[in-house]
Amino acid sequence: MGRTAIIVDPYHIPHQDDRGYASAFRARGVEPIAVLSTPEPLPAFRHRWFPEDFAATHFHDGNMEKLAATVRAYDPVCIVPDREVGVELAAELTEAVLPGTGNVPGSATAQRDKAAMVEALERAGVPHLRTIASDDMDVIAGWLRANDLTGRRIVLKPPKCAGAEDVCVVEPGQDWRPAFSRILGTVNHLLLVNDRVVVQEFAEGTEYIVDLYSVDGRHGLVDACVYRMRSRDGQIGIYDLVDFLDPGDPVVERLAAYTKDAAQACGIRNGCTHAEVMMTKDGPRLIELGARTSGSCMMISGSLATGENHIDRTVKHRVDGEFTDGYQLLRQVRTAWLAADRGGIVRNADILGEIFGLPSVHSASVPDIGATVPMTTGVATSIGWVIFGAPAWDAIEADYRRVRELEGQLVVEPADPVTSPAAEMMG
Repeated sequence: MGRTAIIVDPYHIPHQDDRGYASAFRARGVEPIAVLSTPEPLPAFRHRWFPEDFAATHFHDGNMEKLAATVRAYDPVCIVPDREVGVELAAELTEAVLPGTGNVPGSATAQRDKAAMVEALERAGVPHLRTIASDDMDVIAGWLRANDLTGRRIVLKPPKCAGAEDVCVVEPGQDWRPAFSRILGTVNHLLLVNDRVVVQEFAEGTEYIVDLYSVDGRHGLVDACVYRMRSRDGQIGIYDLVDFLDPGDPVVERLAAYTKDAAQACGIRNGCTHAEVMMTKDGPRLIELGARTSGSCMMISGSLATGENHIDRTVKHRVDGEFTDGYQLLRQVRTAWLAADRGGIVRNADILGEIFGLPSVHSASVPDIGATVPMTTGVATSIGWVIFGAPAWDAIEADYRRVRELEGQLVVEPADPVTSPAAEMMG
């Protein structure tokens, strides 16, 4: 078969002829092999699973020794995770098959578990938010008292959430216990049980995306973006938009330096880092990071904004041995997500066809007429996305306003909320 690359949980948004890691490696003469961390594709990602893109597919049935032997037989050039759910399995396979080519052994938990990554920052002396994880309300209550956080705004979330699923803000004076009870024991869209609840002080400020790619402990900046989000009934993480930042923006240097320290603290030495960082009055504070690509449609918008993305950096590293330190901004780019205030059937999705003709719209994904969509509570339940690109912001702002006007005209009739085929994961 020749050279191969193992891609763990490759659930990708197709765009024209681009099939993510599969296309990128195959273009360099490296055959992609898919490994799924579950015995069958996850239902939430089934619309993003394309087995025909891979030379072979293997499913993890719990027998790690057998899976490692299967992977070893391919003599791969690398083993990389695509989605959040595959980070830990990819790390374990790398240590078994290609030791020394991945991250610090045993560090994968700090790249997935929201409490473990804060503990890693604390050990390394990196500034962080006060955080605890427990399945015991009494323990949480005692911690809040000890940290003078009783009656203050706090955040509750699952330890291994993705796409801001079940992330809640409790306002001053509100009881945090109902949110705790709602999260604990719930099975998320990755089919993981929330066995604990992470409780964290609320970070006030502006939130950013910082994406890195690392080679042997050197951390290069792939891009930086500023977030804008919406909330509903205390649930945060309804993505509004993301704007790419010029690398010369003064805030980018501070964000990059901090995120590199955070990635180092969490054991990342090789591969992708996708981080969400809040710039507070006291400086940058990590919200979370993952040892994988930026999700949803961000590989598409990243290529438009900078000319490359996490996947391109991965191939340059794994095939050519290259390291890139920074990025350039080729044009102004915004990504916006469409939301539904209620779950149901979209009756007039045809009005969204106008989006594709707007001057600054580069690409978009919108629901079909009659599609059943969920109420949007996070990026996993967004009903579509739009990517804008232009030399200047005026054109983007005008087209963005029109997209929101069209979104506001959607008619969603009541139906049982289910995961929409249009829903895309940010992760």
